[in-house]
Amino acid sequence: MLTAAATLLAAPFDQVVAELAAIKHPVLYANGLDDVMIPAHNSYVAVQHLDNATLVLYAGAGHAFLFQYAKAFTRQVADFLAA
Repeated sequence: MLTAAATLLAAPFDQVVAELAAIKHPVLYANGLDDVMIPAHNSYVAVQHLDNATLVLYAGAGHAFLFQYAKAFTRQVADFLAA
């Protein structure tokens, strides 16, 4: 996993932006505001390069936001898929 993460982090920012811009389908991007593995700022930057993205940030939550806010996250996913 560390090797995969290191490879991912080594990708040039311009390449990442181009790959994000190529995604044309709706995207639900969710994160905890206190996530130390994937900072919320990174999620915000990512959705700026997606044509059709919804960003949901959970206050007081880290990387396990989907367990801390299970009902809210489930509702958000269901609403996203229903749209």
